[in-house]
Amino acid sequence: MQAALYGGAGFFVREREGPADHFRTSVHASPMFAGALARLVVRVDAELGHPPAFDLVDVGAGRGELITALLASLPADLTGRIRATAVEVAPRPAGLDPAVRWLRTVPAEITGLLVATEWLDNVPLDVVETDEHGRLRKVLVDPATGTETPGPAADPADLFWTSRWWPGPGRIEIGWPRDAAWAEAVGSVRRGVALCVDYGHVKADRPVLGTLTGYRQGRQVHPVPDGSCDVTAHVAIDSAACAAGVPYRMVRQREALRALGVDGSRPPLELARTDPGGYLRALSNAGAAAELTDPDGLGGHWWLCHTIGLGDRGTMLW
Repeated sequence: MQAALYGGAGFFVREREGPADHFRTSVHASPMFAGALARLVVRVDAELGHPPAFDLVDVGAGRGELITALLASLPADLTGRIRATAVEVAPRPAGLDPAVRWLRTVPAEITGLLVATEWLDNVPLDVVETDEHGRLRKVLVDPATGTETPGPAADPADLFWTSRWWPGPGRIEIGWPRDAAWAEAVGSVRRGVALCVDYGHVKADRPVLGTLTGYRQGRQVHPVPDGSCDVTAHVAIDSAACAAGVPYRMVRQREALRALGVDGSRPPLELARTDPGGYLRALSNAGAAAELTDPDGLGGHWWLCHTIGLGDRGTMLW
């Protein structure tokens, strides 16, 4: 998975294509998503007391779509204080605002907001399965065909993690590498908020057959780890939350976006009579909001929010 996504010819490092060519995220679905996050930035800025410099860090930045949309959505009194950073292993895209730093690693000290949208699901992990003797064994994969074969016994670290977070037999996606990656990212925030938005599940609802899959050109495909497709697995979001070691709140995207002003309700029909153009615009916005908040789609994503140095009010940001 590491080689397929981030190796020399890996899916996320190729210059000729971007992730948006293969799958649709909330960032690509509608500018409403960036608008909602911009309102969150404003709230975090207020809780921080309007610092002279506000760090806005986008981890897993793709081709800079979210950081660009966020900068365009922020009020003028805040944009002058923003230090924008995109964290991504792919080369810096042409035409990106020169004010945006492009780094391969998360900055060491952040005062502001760190946001990671659909990043943790692409942090590489191992998969283990229960064999006929009840033992957990690693799943080996032919990188050319995706064919799976039983491998060696699970490592002690894998067994420790599964005993706490994924008990029971079946196919298990080992989550501790995601826990470590997220804890390190959150640890960079000195004051402010770290927000993860991603596909995920919790201990009471782990999928027996796992979630590992691939995406290519908008279609779900067999996850062949040859660099030709995205290889992704849902996040054990509760495990990642606890690994960070700081206060957190977990809600579904539907709830978070509605609290940040994204409403999927249809405009009143009376508006169609008095202002037909306004009605069509409102109807279009309602459709986009409905997609972002659909509980069976993007609205089912988890928002994992950690507050650092904000006191009790940090949990009331939305």
